[in-house]
Amino acid sequence: MKKLNLGCGKFKKEGYVNVDFLTDVDADIVHDLNKIPYPFPNDSFILIEADHVLEHLDSPFCVMKELYRVACNDASIVIKVPHFTRGFMHPEHKRGFDVTFGYYFNPSFKGGYQGIELILERVKLNWFAQPYLKKQHMSTIPFYGCLALSKCINFFANLNPFICSKIWCFWFGGFDEVEFQFIVKK
Repeated sequence: MKKLNLGCGKFKKEGYVNVDFLTDVDADIVHDLNKIPYPFPNDSFILIEADHVLEHLDSPFCVMKELYRVACNDASIVIKVPHFTRGFMHPEHKRGFDVTFGYYFNPSFKGGYQGIELILERVKLNWFAQPYLKKQHMSTIPFYGCLALSKCINFFANLNPFICSKIWCFWFGGFDEVEFQFIVKK
């Protein structure tokens, strides 16, 4: 079964179908991710990863419905997006996300169920996200210091990311990223 790296940018993954709208990143498939449907048949992928992509797109819920369409039953969808406390630090971000994003794919959520069932397997807050990118722009000692500090902060934050997202962020500052891992149920 195939794996999809959605919005790969310059970070292509071996063994994945790498998709991006930029023509200069040498993606396997060039496609504007705001244009649905995506150029894949139903039930094509066993693993879909989107690392800091949804915040750039016009309609995250439409994208999630499209990912559901191209995912096989029991496939994993891993979404990494900026936490709302840091979501607007990039000039092209259209939104930040909260730990509650996964609620919208649970049929029992009366506040906005989106019509596709995704089992939320994991929610994780990351204080120092995208180290592969930050390593290129930080000197060695601060980079490894932040990486070590992040492990400690992440440990305590992820004991209960829902409480942490509501309290910690306002007392001690925010998180770079919130990560969701879903299992597709068709």
